[in-house]
Amino acid sequence: MRYLIKLSYCGADFCGWQVQPDAPSVQQTLEKALATLLREPVGVTGAGRTDTGVNAIGYVAHFDAAEGLDTHQLCYKLNAILPRSVVIHEIAPAAPDFHARFDATQREYSYFLHRVKDPFADAFSYLYTFPEVDFGAMNAAAEALLGRHDFRCFEKTGADSKTSICTVTQAAWLRYTPTHLALTGREGGDDYWYFRISADRFLRNMVRAVVGTLLEVGRGKRSVEDFRTLVLPADSSGLGAGAPDRDSDSRSRAGESVPGHALFLSGIRY
Repeated sequence: MRYLIKLSYCGADFCGWQVQPDAPSVQQTLEKALATLLREPVGVTGAGRTDTGVNAIGYVAHFDAAEGLDTHQLCYKLNAILPRSVVIHEIAPAAPDFHARFDATQREYSYFLHRVKDPFADAFSYLYTFPEVDFGAMNAAAEALLGRHDFRCFEKTGADSKTSICTVTQAAWLRYTPTHLALTGREGGDDYWYFRISADRFLRNMVRAVVGTLLEVGRGKRSVEDFRTLVLPADSSGLGAGAPDRDSDSRSRAGESVPGHALFLSGIRY
């Protein structure tokens, strides 16, 4: 029988979701815990990969096991033996053909950034103290991401995806107030921002590369017009001999990737 499992994890202790040789992963950790409790090998399929250090809230996976499991007890026992960096929210029976990865229609990522020294934000937010950052220009550039495009310039070199085309439905920088400030009656103002992006799929390292390149726009190192040239038409076959391809220096045209600790896979829709 197929079961759906919802969980959240802090990525600091892991090489990402997917099993990797000689490195701890969330998938491996969860499979080991399930095998211990169910006394048989259990394969877990997740909604998608996350990079080393990247966090996830409300992540979705599925596994197959015997019919009639006490899912409430299994959830309780899993939380008892899993490390503190992983929490199981729910386990429930799923349709026999449910697939956590292929049935997902939308994924959302959020990247957090703070502009002032803050010991309570550092673990999950990127300290970016460059004196002048134009978030208006970054949002103008981010508009170019919307729609169906080829994002090969933001894909990690050597990635094995069959296509670099994605459909982005939301991409914007937004202000927010951290909980520890709200407790004192203060607001975040221009010191706390997050970038939210939603799409049907994402390429490896895509969000971190997009954020890093947008920050170059915000600092004036790259123009909005230049950023737009990195977002290629969905059918790039007619761009000519000088057009970047996935086996050339496409990635080098965009900016550096930002650190992973401030990135959250924050939503999955089915």
